[in-house]
Amino acid sequence: MILATDVHYDGDQAAVAAGVLFADWQDASAQSRLTTAISPIAPYQSGAFYQRELPCLIALINGLDKQPETIVIDGFVTLGTEQQPGLGAHLFAALEARIPVIGVAKSAYRNTPANCAVHRGQSAQPLFVTAAGVDLGTAKAHIRAMHGAYRIPTLLREVDQLARTELARQLA
Repeated sequence: MILATDVHYDGDQAAVAAGVLFADWQDASAQSRLTTAISPIAPYQSGAFYQRELPCLIALINGLDKQPETIVIDGFVTLGTEQQPGLGAHLFAALEARIPVIGVAKSAYRNTPANCAVHRGQSAQPLFVTAAGVDLGTAKAHIRAMHGAYRIPTLLREVDQLARTELARQLA
């Protein structure tokens, strides 16, 4: 199974990590959905975002019955041309390099290499794909192959909505 993830926050108080599991990159719907509420969470620190989000993703992954074959995160695996470790690289290391991690970011990070851009649908605006445990060309092909006619693949949009909806429900 492939796990697509996203995390949404209530300021510095709480977070909800969400995941959708699917079998094939072309799948239009998830086979299962899961959420995990996390509180307390680490405060946001510029340049150390992974310290806030990594524990949320680990909590979500620890709730799985079986480890996924690949994890897709909302963000970067490596940062800039220097390929400094981003959230995905820290996740890959925390998982002892056993599970490939593909990062999909909606906006470029400073000095994001041009070869990270992936165009989908009719959008002139690219997504930015980075990876650990799988080569970049394969990672980009997987993201291009994902279901949906628009820039954001269907299941990545779904996991974003799942995290938002569950956080709103928890706060109500």
